[in-house]
Amino acid sequence: MSAAGHSSIRRIAVLGATGSIGASALDVIARHPDRFRASVLAAGSKVEALLELCRKHRPDHAVIADPAGHVALRDGLRAAGLPTEAHAGMEALDALVAGDACDSVVAAIVGAAGLPSTLASARAGKRLLLANKESLVLAGELLMRAATSAGAEIVPIDSEHNAVFQCLRSCRAQGDVRRVVLTASGGPFRGRRRAELGEVTPAQAVAHPKWSMGPKISVDSATLMNKGLEVIEAHHLFGLPDEQLGVLVHPQSLVHALVEFSDGSTLAQLGLPDMRTALAVGLGWPERIESGVAGLDLLAHGKLEFEAPDLDAFPCLRLARQSLVAGGTAPAVLNAANEVAVSAFLQGAIGFLAIPALVEDTLAALPATPADSLEALLAADAQARAFASQRIAQFAP
Repeated sequence: MSAAGHSSIRRIAVLGATGSIGASALDVIARHPDRFRASVLAAGSKVEALLELCRKHRPDHAVIADPAGHVALRDGLRAAGLPTEAHAGMEALDALVAGDACDSVVAAIVGAAGLPSTLASARAGKRLLLANKESLVLAGELLMRAATSAGAEIVPIDSEHNAVFQCLRSCRAQGDVRRVVLTASGGPFRGRRRAELGEVTPAQAVAHPKWSMGPKISVDSATLMNKGLEVIEAHHLFGLPDEQLGVLVHPQSLVHALVEFSDGSTLAQLGLPDMRTALAVGLGWPERIESGVAGLDLLAHGKLEFEAPDLDAFPCLRLARQSLVAGGTAPAVLNAANEVAVSAFLQGAIGFLAIPALVEDTLAALPATPADSLEALLAADAQARAFASQRIAQFAP
């Protein structure tokens, strides 16, 4: 699908509208009223926040995933005098993204909950602005197959994958690419030895030095699991094997990714750490549109540093790569065990170093099996969650 001209307004569904990526997407959409309109807004359970967004953006449809919120949403829309239609439940959301209520979908629902609507968007051939990691980690093969057969265009919204997406547009074929390098900020504990990480607290782990993110993804950034998940995503998005995917720690977070080509050229994409740039690429591509993000003043930043990731202190990156190579259900098991471990850490039930230990135990206990259907993947996900949950007591501090 090509980006629409100015004559027709593209209707955008924003899934996860009350989260930080949803807010950034709506900010960019609102800057271009002649080109874009938020036609569907979806949220998990925050009815009041969703109503506030509906009053501002006046979508055709509003969806609350939690059915218990339906009446409050419907009545709130009526009270505000809005013609917006209220819906509840994930099935309603899947039907809206698959139907003619929207042309493009911003998929920013966190966790495995975002998978069905992401798949429905791909199968319907929509332009998919993909910010939901789990769709690719859990079901990358299924999602990419669905997108290819329906002619859906996936524009990744993760800053690193979006950077690769932009750099790859300068070559004709996959064979022209030698390797792709994703950058990592290193998180709040960059430079610390393994022995120094036993006592870190959830508050310290969530204090990310560069990006403003939710607690789960902030902890993933601190353990480097986030980068591991991104390597798995890059494998699916760009069709590259593990050995062609590199990771460099880059504390300034200004270079988002580098792509090295067969002729020896390396292209890098740079920009301030602001999700609106990637969202503007996704909304406007192949055109460049105003995002509200300032340009990059390299003189003000002074220097760009790069170093190798420390896999001894941060084994999650190694575990993610192992699960990518194992294939099948392994990435789904990795992802599920990690979600359970991070949640336990945030609640104070386990220490920071128990996160990779619990993930490693779960991967060892549940060897990879073929991932040929969504049912098989969701079963592996459930099995891994159950196993990891039972093991938490053994890792109590």
